[in-house]
Amino acid sequence: MILVDAMGGDNAPLEIVRGCIDGVREFNMDKIVLIGKEAELEKILSDEGADMSKFEIMHADDVIYADDPPVDAVMKKKDSSMVKGLEYIRKNPSDVFISAGNTGALMAGSLLKIGRIKGVGRPALAPTIPTLKEEMLLIDAGANADCKPENLVQFAVIGSIYMDKVRGKSNPKVGLLNIGVEENKGNELTKAAFKKLKESKEINFVGNIEARDILYGEVDVLVCDGFVGNVILKLIEGMAQAMFIMLKKELNKNSLTKLGAGLAKPAFKNIKKTMDYTEYGGAPLLGINGGVIKMHGSSNRHAVKNAIGQAILFAKHGVVDRTVELISELEGDLK
Repeated sequence: MILVDAMGGDNAPLEIVRGCIDGVREFNMDKIVLIGKEAELEKILSDEGADMSKFEIMHADDVIYADDPPVDAVMKKKDSSMVKGLEYIRKNPSDVFISAGNTGALMAGSLLKIGRIKGVGRPALAPTIPTLKEEMLLIDAGANADCKPENLVQFAVIGSIYMDKVRGKSNPKVGLLNIGVEENKGNELTKAAFKKLKESKEINFVGNIEARDILYGEVDVLVCDGFVGNVILKLIEGMAQAMFIMLKKELNKNSLTKLGAGLAKPAFKNIKKTMDYTEYGGAPLLGINGGVIKMHGSSNRHAVKNAIGQAILFAKHGVVDRTVELISELEGDLK
């Protein structure tokens, strides 16, 4: 079962519901569960001409907003759409919950309401980012600002499982984000992590990756602590937006550049689509004992639809069960 927080995000509930309608149609789904204010959701479904037999509404009176303190919101807003979704997943870990709501609350709530997979020290947020070759998983992108070497090894394992099972990348190559490619480069964390990653039999570790090489797509899974990962993710997002603004400015300088822009328009559209976060749906919170996918706060119907497709694959390929199996095989104390 796929459950969606219909009240979470900047564009909720209208764009969330529209995306769910699109997802049901595109993926030929039998049923999807919307969590939120019943009367409001029913009206949107009716206005949009949705097939009501494909939707189930789990009523929730309350909403966790973007500026709510994460832990307090989870503890106090027990009748919120987010908390109800997380509590459902706790009882049904093979299902998947999707939300564009408060990121901190979703991560805190996932830990408090669902819990970690046994043996996983820290769950990680793992968005997919585009590269010159294929898409790449960045893990961790913000769930853990401070990490131990053992955490990075686990990130590599659970990230590899996700890329294999959901993204269809067999034997994904794993890289460690560092300030140099040499084995002895970096701080205490990356040096110790390099050694453990190199010794691990559960992953295909190929070495250090420098920041300037990230978008060349030399690896399928890029491992780092959450502080660095969040900086990298936001830098890439901001740089992509800035580049398109600069490009548009240059192409509108005169009639000649406008003519060239017209001829190259299809190419620009393809590049923009590749860099568009809505194409990737959302970022799974890996290491949690249940399926949880975090969408961008400003997700539109296209992003919601793609997150649903991602959730279907997550559930179909048993990502949680496979993670449990591989984590238990890791040698040493990784808690």
